[in-house]
Amino acid sequence: GVVTVVDTKALSEGRFASDEEAIAAQRAADPNVDHENPIEELFEDQLNCADMVILNKTDLLDRDELEMLSGEMRGKVRKGTRLVPARNGALDVSALLGVKAAAEDDMDNRLSHHEMEGEVQHDHDDFVTFAVALEGTLERTALLLRIEKVLTEHDVLRLKGFANIESSSARLLVQAVGPRLDSYFDRPWKKDEPRGTNLVVIAMKGIDKAAVQSALKG
Repeated sequence: GVVTVVDTKALSEGRFASDEEAIAAQRAADPNVDHENPIEELFEDQLNCADMVILNKTDLLDRDELEMLSGEMRGKVRKGTRLVPARNGALDVSALLGVKAAAEDDMDNRLSHHEMEGEVQHDHDDFVTFAVALEGTLERTALLLRIEKVLTEHDVLRLKGFANIESSSARLLVQAVGPRLDSYFDRPWKKDEPRGTNLVVIAMKGIDKAAVQSALKG
């Protein structure tokens, strides 16, 4: 997925970066850059391409300023793109890389019973991580449509997991960042491996988990 970082303090003061002159000089020295594009156009292009926007330096704004800026950002990004606040330059890595970072990329490391039964303990107050298990074999298109609907209607930052698809001897790997959803068959199911569909969702705190689970189950 494409992640764009926004300097909220600079933006609240009508600038697009803390040092616009340095950015302009860097762009002027790059022969691959279209020098007719002003910084404002570059900023809007980055927002339009983003699957997730990190609102950095939110600790330097008061609540009203942050709400106003967030509203402006929502009007500039694509539908389904998530806005993630970062304070003091700190952001939970799992919001970007997934549940416990590298562990998420190894889907052979199955979720523990504790994780499957409820909410996963999380180190950041702004995010919540939970698992959704779906029973039986699923039709691929129908499942992906349900996931796309969840990504559009709920504050989901990332979703990843694997699915048991009907008429297939391989498991379907599913991963999403913001509105961007990808899926592919990664490997055949092992003979002694229980088939099932397990999805991990990382979302903003306050998300209606029951609604997300219901929508995914169909």
